[in-house]
Amino acid sequence: MLKRFPLLLLVGLISVTAEAQAPTKYGIDAAHSNVGFTVPILNGVSHVRGKFNDFTVTVDYDDADVTQSALTATIKTASIDTGIEARDKHLRTPDFFDVEKYPEITFQSTRIVKKADGFELTGNFTLHGVTKEITIPFTDNGSFVNDANKTTMRGFTGTLNLNRRDYGMLYKHATIPNWIGDIVQIDLTVLLRTQPPK
Repeated sequence: MLKRFPLLLLVGLISVTAEAQAPTKYGIDAAHSNVGFTVPILNGVSHVRGKFNDFTVTVDYDDADVTQSALTATIKTASIDTGIEARDKHLRTPDFFDVEKYPEITFQSTRIVKKADGFELTGNFTLHGVTKEITIPFTDNGSFVNDANKTTMRGFTGTLNLNRRDYGMLYKHATIPNWIGDIVQIDLTVLLRTQPPK
């Protein structure tokens, strides 16, 4: 029995360590998150702003080392909302998002890097049938524990620019070629929450 004690102790330590290092699963709090974008028009004379209303994000968050976390996101293209229904209908057509053929925008992280002023999230981004590796600079805004329902919430913000032409969105206005700019600014506000214990 005494000979077995060191082995049992080692197994116990490994088990505790593995449990301590297990990532925490978070889901999106969509009511308090935003996937927004800004598109310049007329060479930047003005801008059109919009958002997507239907999206999911899941995160395996490593509390000990954020860079070991992983994220998956899906956005429903038909949920695009710029505040003008006629424009949104056009954006859903093959001129832009072609939502019947490409109903989702997806992102799957591959790595996270710590930077002096925040983090960089890199992964495979698929839009309009085109997949490219992109990097999203983001800030971890910290966490909040809701004692009432035993959930933990974490907030993140990020901004990046995408060129719509890189994803096959080549539409030009019939009479004003510079009506719609190519560079789209993406603004992300993400609030994640753990599931309350059952």
